[in-house]
Amino acid sequence: MMKVLFVCLGNICRSPMAEAITRELVSKEGLSDKISVDSAGTGSWHVGEPPHQGTLKKLAEYSISADGLVARQFSKKDIEDYDYIIGMDASNIRNIQEAAGYPDHPNIIRLLDLTDNPKDVPDPYYTGDFQETYDLVSEGCRRLLEKIKQEL
Repeated sequence: MMKVLFVCLGNICRSPMAEAITRELVSKEGLSDKISVDSAGTGSWHVGEPPHQGTLKKLAEYSISADGLVARQFSKKDIEDYDYIIGMDASNIRNIQEAAGYPDHPNIIRLLDLTDNPKDVPDPYYTGDFQETYDLVSEGCRRLLEKIKQEL
Protein backbone atom coordinates (compact mmCIF):
# COMPACT_ATOMS: atom_id res chain seq x y z
CA MET A 1 0.00 0.00 0.00
CA MET A 2 1.42 3.38 -1.06
CA LYS A 3 0.71 5.95 1.64
CA VAL A 4 0.56 9.69 0.94
CA LEU A 5 0.36 12.50 3.51
CA PHE A 6 -0.45 16.08 2.50
CA VAL A 7 0.77 18.76 4.90
CA CYS A 8 -0.03 22.46 5.27
CA LEU A 9 0.05 24.88 8.18
CA GLY A 10 -3.22 24.25 10.03
CA ASN A 11 -4.70 21.26 8.17
CA ILE A 12 -8.00 23.03 7.49
CA CYS A 13 -7.56 24.46 3.96
CA ARG A 14 -4.94 23.20 1.54
CA SER A 15 -3.96 19.76 2.84
CA PRO A 16 -7.50 18.48 3.48
CA MET A 17 -8.43 19.80 0.04
CA ALA A 18 -5.53 17.82 -1.45
CA GLU A 19 -6.51 14.76 0.57
CA ALA A 20 -10.11 14.88 -0.66
CA ILE A 21 -9.14 15.54 -4.29
CA THR A 22 -6.59 12.73 -4.29
CA ARG A 23 -8.98 10.29 -2.63
CA GLU A 24 -11.47 11.09 -5.40
CA LEU A 25 -8.84 10.60 -8.14
CA VAL A 26 -7.62 7.35 -6.56
CA SER A 27 -11.18 6.05 -6.31
CA LYS A 28 -11.98 6.92 -9.94
CA GLU A 29 -8.81 5.09 -11.04
CA GLY A 30 -9.83 2.02 -9.01
CA LEU A 31 -6.67 2.26 -6.88
CA SER A 32 -8.17 2.61 -3.39
CA ASP A 33 -6.72 -0.78 -2.45
CA LYS A 34 -3.23 0.38 -3.49
CA ILE A 35 -3.04 4.03 -2.36
CA SER A 36 -4.11 5.58 0.95
CA VAL A 37 -4.26 9.32 1.56
CA ASP A 38 -4.24 11.47 4.70
CA SER A 39 -3.43 15.04 5.69
CA ALA A 40 -1.92 16.92 8.62
CA GLY A 41 -0.82 20.37 9.69
CA THR A 42 2.50 21.55 11.06
CA GLY A 43 0.65 23.60 13.69
CA SER A 44 -1.73 22.42 16.38
CA TRP A 45 -4.27 25.28 16.33
CA HIS A 46 -7.05 23.37 14.57
CA VAL A 47 -6.55 19.79 15.77
CA GLY A 48 -9.90 17.97 15.83
CA GLU A 49 -11.66 20.56 13.66
CA PRO A 50 -13.30 19.99 10.27
CA PRO A 51 -11.92 21.77 7.20
CA HIS A 52 -12.47 25.51 6.70
CA GLN A 53 -15.89 26.40 5.28
CA GLY A 54 -14.21 27.73 2.12
CA THR A 55 -12.57 24.35 1.54
CA LEU A 56 -15.83 22.51 2.20
CA LYS A 57 -17.75 24.78 -0.19
CA LYS A 58 -15.16 24.36 -2.95
CA LEU A 59 -15.09 20.57 -2.59
CA ALA A 60 -18.90 20.44 -2.62
CA GLU A 61 -18.93 22.62 -5.76
CA TYR A 62 -16.93 19.89 -7.52
CA SER A 63 -18.91 17.03 -5.89
CA ILE A 64 -15.87 15.82 -3.94
CA SER A 65 -16.55 14.20 -0.59
CA ALA A 66 -15.12 15.75 2.57
CA ASP A 67 -16.26 12.83 4.73
CA GLY A 68 -13.88 11.99 7.55
CA LEU A 69 -11.65 15.05 7.18
CA VAL A 70 -10.50 16.17 10.62
CA ALA A 71 -7.42 18.26 11.36
CA ARG A 72 -4.45 16.64 13.04
CA GLN A 73 -0.87 17.66 13.64
CA PHE A 74 2.11 16.26 11.74
CA SER A 75 4.42 14.09 13.86
CA LYS A 76 7.88 12.65 13.41
CA LYS A 77 6.32 9.18 13.20
CA ASP A 78 4.62 10.23 9.95
CA ILE A 79 8.04 10.07 8.24
CA GLU A 80 8.13 6.33 8.99
CA ASP A 81 4.47 5.71 8.18
CA TYR A 82 4.13 7.47 4.80
CA ASP A 83 5.83 6.88 1.47
CA TYR A 84 5.29 10.47 0.36
CA ILE A 85 4.93 13.59 2.47
CA ILE A 86 3.70 16.45 0.31
CA GLY A 87 4.00 20.01 1.60
CA MET A 88 1.99 22.88 0.17
CA ASP A 89 4.73 25.53 0.40
CA ALA A 90 8.42 26.00 1.19
CA SER A 91 7.65 26.89 4.81
CA ASN A 92 5.71 23.63 5.25
CA ILE A 93 8.65 21.71 3.76
CA ARG A 94 11.10 23.34 6.20
CA ASN A 95 8.77 22.60 9.13
CA ILE A 96 8.33 18.97 8.04
CA GLN A 97 12.08 18.48 7.61
CA GLU A 98 12.78 20.07 10.98
CA ALA A 99 10.12 18.05 12.81
CA ALA A 100 11.20 14.85 11.10
CA GLY A 101 14.93 15.43 11.49
CA TYR A 102 15.42 14.58 7.80
CA PRO A 103 16.51 17.71 5.90
CA ASP A 104 17.15 15.87 2.63
CA HIS A 105 14.54 13.11 2.70
CA PRO A 106 13.78 12.33 -0.98
CA ASN A 107 10.06 11.73 -0.45
CA ILE A 108 9.32 15.09 1.19
CA ILE A 109 8.10 17.08 -1.80
CA ARG A 110 6.50 20.48 -2.36
CA LEU A 111 3.28 19.71 -4.27
CA LEU A 112 3.72 22.06 -7.19
CA ASP A 113 7.30 20.93 -7.78
CA LEU A 114 5.61 18.02 -9.54
CA THR A 115 4.07 20.41 -12.09
CA ASP A 116 5.35 22.69 -14.84
CA ASN A 117 4.72 25.65 -12.54
CA PRO A 118 6.78 24.96 -9.39
CA LYS A 119 5.74 27.40 -6.68
CA ASP A 120 3.99 27.53 -3.33
CA VAL A 121 0.26 26.84 -3.09
CA PRO A 122 -1.09 30.09 -1.61
CA ASP A 123 -2.96 29.67 1.67
CA PRO A 124 -6.62 30.62 1.12
CA TYR A 125 -6.99 31.14 4.88
CA TYR A 126 -5.10 34.38 4.21
CA THR A 127 -5.82 35.05 0.51
CA GLY A 128 -9.51 34.10 0.54
CA ASP A 129 -9.05 32.65 -2.97
CA PHE A 130 -10.20 29.05 -2.61
CA GLN A 131 -10.65 28.70 -6.39
CA GLU A 132 -6.97 29.43 -7.10
CA THR A 133 -5.99 26.97 -4.39
CA TYR A 134 -8.36 24.33 -5.76
CA ASP A 135 -6.99 24.72 -9.29
CA LEU A 136 -3.35 24.48 -8.19
CA VAL A 137 -3.94 21.63 -5.75
CA SER A 138 -5.93 19.69 -8.38
CA GLU A 139 -3.09 19.97 -10.88
CA GLY A 140 -0.51 18.90 -8.29
CA CYS A 141 -2.63 15.96 -7.15
CA ARG A 142 -3.10 14.73 -10.71
CA ARG A 143 0.66 14.88 -11.30
CA LEU A 144 1.37 13.11 -8.02
CA LEU A 145 -1.03 10.31 -8.94
CA GLU A 146 0.69 9.95 -12.34
CA LYS A 147 4.03 9.61 -10.53
CA ILE A 148 2.68 7.03 -8.09
CA LYS A 149 0.99 5.01 -10.84
CA GLN A 150 4.36 4.71 -12.62
CA GLU A 151 5.90 3.39 -9.38
CA LEU A 152 3.13 0.88 -8.80
